[in-house]
Amino acid sequence: MNCELKNSLRPLTGEGRKLFIETYGCQMNVGDTEIVVSILQQEGYRYTEQIAEADVILINTCSIRDNAEQRIWGRLSEMRRFRKAKPSLIIGIIGCMAERLKERLTEGRDAVDVVAGPDAYRDLPRLLREAEAGGHGVNTLLSTEETYAEIAPVRLDKNGVSAFIAIMRGCNNYCSYCVVPYTRGIERSRDPETIVREARELFANGYKEVTLLGQNVNSYRFGEVNFPELMRRVAAINPALRVRFATSHPKDISDELLEVMASHENICRTIHLPAQSGSSAMLKRMNRKYTREWYLERVAAIRRYMPDCAITTDLIAGFSGETEEEHRETLSLMREVGYEFAYMFKYSERPGTFASKHLPDDISEELKTARLQEIIELQNELSMESNRRDIGKEFSILVEGTSKRRKDQLFGRNSQNKVVVFDAADGVKVGDYVRVRVSDCTPATLLGKRIE
Repeated sequence: MNCELKNSLRPLTGEGRKLFIETYGCQMNVGDTEIVVSILQQEGYRYTEQIAEADVILINTCSIRDNAEQRIWGRLSEMRRFRKAKPSLIIGIIGCMAERLKERLTEGRDAVDVVAGPDAYRDLPRLLREAEAGGHGVNTLLSTEETYAEIAPVRLDKNGVSAFIAIMRGCNNYCSYCVVPYTRGIERSRDPETIVREARELFANGYKEVTLLGQNVNSYRFGEVNFPELMRRVAAINPALRVRFATSHPKDISDELLEVMASHENICRTIHLPAQSGSSAMLKRMNRKYTREWYLERVAAIRRYMPDCAITTDLIAGFSGETEEEHRETLSLMREVGYEFAYMFKYSERPGTFASKHLPDDISEELKTARLQEIIELQNELSMESNRRDIGKEFSILVEGTSKRRKDQLFGRNSQNKVVVFDAADGVKVGDYVRVRVSDCTPATLLGKRIE
């Protein structure tokens, strides 16, 4: 009997069992969930959006902040009612929290049956068999090679317009506060041919936008292909395919990348450039490997190549030893750059990081909260100012769906990644490009009218 026929006769792990996955955290986790669904569907599992009918519940987790993990612990306690209703139910934790806590997740009142780290998803069928046999399936081994390159993700976003493509995994930066290198391992890049093929197939299936994902996309390299060259290849698939990427590390963003972006209209005019702090002294403690001056020079380069490019960022309030002056430097950086949007957080010490071992978490919760509030209030002002500058401008909008507030309106995003809401019209549907003139705004949204 040949190998192919033998595999086709092998009993499937899932045998029609229903799989439900909850996803928390970053865009990489969203992409990983789509990979997990693909792997388990090949084993006979059927994906469901109804948790109550699931035979297997997997929770794809984030460990970037303590608050993220506490949400998962709370969710696990809520799972007791599902176990009570279906004693045969298998519950698993996958992703970064699985990697960080490992076997601890199989202990205690809210113990789970399966624990799989980000590099162990191919092993999930075996882990589920172990759980079904009454044991615990655990695999948290990190890999130096795993990229899931040949696995076609099952796209769970129903709009069929935008899709994520993971181009690399892991991180080599070891910022002193960050747990990612310990939960996702070292950097490794996918073969560019598999990335371009995935993007081309998405476009052929009606998708109009792809976002290339990595912890630090600027570090992508496979053989002689670096990130700017990869961007060039994906953008060349078709001018109607929009290309985005996340996330850029300021120490690595190059003029070569900016040149590629500026020369392709379908590469979106937005760069997420996490600053974390506006103080060079603080950046050194964070091991960010750049200074305030370097960061601002990179911002100036972006403006030179693409004056219309939106810049967004990440900011941390209350990292180890932060002085009032260092906090003020962050506020002044925000004003100098004029960010369109920011993800803003209080510092959350993560076990196992350099900071947890060598830098005291010495800023009080009250002061962290107060400083974070100042950052949020300033960013709300900057976002409003940025949106007001867009009033009267015309943009090409990729329609993504119906407005949540009004069914007679549609929404989409422009090249700068800003959400634009406008009145629906006959013949305009999800996936279309339309021209919209901005007439008003809120801090989060542009309001406009379609140009006939």
